[in-house]
Amino acid sequence: MSAGLQGASSSREDFAALLEESFREHEITEGSVVKGRVVAIEKDVAVIDIGAKTEGRVALKEFTGPGRDQPIGVGDEVEVYVDRIENALGEAVISRDKARREESWVKLEKAFENNERVSGTIFNQVKGGYTVDLDGAVAFLPRSQVDIRPVRDVTPLMGTPQPFQILKMDRRRGNIVVSRRTVLEESRAEQRSELVANLEEGQVIDGVVKNITEYGAFVDLGGIDGLLHVTDMAWRRVNHPSEVVNIGQTVKVKIIKINHETHRISLGIKQLLADPWEGIAARYPVDAKLKGRVTNITDYGAFVELEPGIEGLIHVSEMSWTKKNVHPGKIVSTSQEVEVQILEVDPVKRRISLGLKQTLQNPWEAFSEKHPAGTEVEGEVKNKTEFGLFIGLEGDVDGMVHLSDLDWNRPGEQVIDEFKKGDVVRAQVLDVDVEKERISLGIKQLAGDPFADAGDGIRKNQVVTCEVLEVKDSGIEVKIVDSDLQAFIRRADLARERNDQRPERFAAGEKLDARVTQFDRKARRVQLSIKALEMAEEKEAIAQFGSADSGASLGDILGAALKARQADKK
Repeated sequence: MSAGLQGASSSREDFAALLEESFREHEITEGSVVKGRVVAIEKDVAVIDIGAKTEGRVALKEFTGPGRDQPIGVGDEVEVYVDRIENALGEAVISRDKARREESWVKLEKAFENNERVSGTIFNQVKGGYTVDLDGAVAFLPRSQVDIRPVRDVTPLMGTPQPFQILKMDRRRGNIVVSRRTVLEESRAEQRSELVANLEEGQVIDGVVKNITEYGAFVDLGGIDGLLHVTDMAWRRVNHPSEVVNIGQTVKVKIIKINHETHRISLGIKQLLADPWEGIAARYPVDAKLKGRVTNITDYGAFVELEPGIEGLIHVSEMSWTKKNVHPGKIVSTSQEVEVQILEVDPVKRRISLGLKQTLQNPWEAFSEKHPAGTEVEGEVKNKTEFGLFIGLEGDVDGMVHLSDLDWNRPGEQVIDEFKKGDVVRAQVLDVDVEKERISLGIKQLAGDPFADAGDGIRKNQVVTCEVLEVKDSGIEVKIVDSDLQAFIRRADLARERNDQRPERFAAGEKLDARVTQFDRKARRVQLSIKALEMAEEKEAIAQFGSADSGASLGDILGAALKARQADKK
């Protein structure tokens, strides 16, 4: 082969190789993003050459819009997405939006992995939230993620590029969920950290009241809020924060505490004022009486304002001498002016104990002065218990009649049944214990003590004549003749001799003599013994009619004594 032919052959091979390489470089596949050049602008579309003698058309609107590229012109190079290489018109079906979307997904996935913020534009409202254009990729913004606080109108935010945080991505389903709230919270936290770093506890600054709640007010300190609790608004009792501050009001506050971890700031107004508790003990000495206004009533008592910022508590036990189990609201009312007595002052705990009943006379003292022991009183039966009657008396106090003070002769358990609630009865004052708040009454004392009357002529060792009332196995029940006194002679006291100590020897109505062995007027007890009488008579007979050397028997001596006694009776 000649050199010329060989050169021509080599040139053809090189051209074929270059052509093949050119085709490979410009190989176009459906579903890919390729670079193209704008070759013409026709009305609302751009004609783009994507290589390999292939052109496609893209609507101009895909190149414009919020956050999009600037309008394009002939000769500009752009990236487009190839849907189909050739349609019925012999043109490629291409899209700038899809190209941008593919490009955006790659960037968004990288940002999601690195927890980075992305820029987007809210452009439409849908159910439950809004749609956001993330440079071609469409994301969903839930309504709860728009702002830190609920936003009623999102219109001012639409069409404006702003940062978002990707919360969730699913490329297979084409789902992206973003949050604007997270970005705001992070920015706010950064701002708060910077602001808090410039604040100090004890610092006095101006702030604006932003919000009022039941427990206090939130004050804007220039980009960060502090809580002004209701208890730190004034030294006096504040029922609601609106009594002290209003929304929009500028207030001077003192920083009480700063929590650098949570960025919570506690504020106070009363700390800027003089503490009314200083020198409190000198201003309010114990036992002093003064007037105050009831500010609050609870189940356990009532609070009384003595001066602005100073309150004392009247405990329910110190409200009334006689009303023990009633609610404080039934004794005093809110805003009522009352006279109180200082019971205790504790400057450390900032507590003052007050008494209301101490300003009134103790009703038990008043009753004792007017009705000393022995006085006769009248009252209504308020209650019956197992141990007596409670009688309502003058001064709203009660007195008690014990079972033992109902009747001289009958058991109290039996007598109490004769009384019923509401009966008006008369009684005698037996004792008044002011300290224990007790009044002892007696009903039987009004009739006198029959024991005292009957026992005037009776003394110990006296011999009395008795009448048998009842015979029992353990002894006999007798009544002393010519008196109302009754006694029980035990079986062992019925006779000197054991064989004669039989109760059945006696019969009801029979009269006998016995010796008084015990007579206790205070205990109302008389004790009799036939045995003691026989022994005394025996001793007396021996002394009178016999002696140790007379040789007379005991029977002879007693016989002589008996005859002498009978003679005396004649």
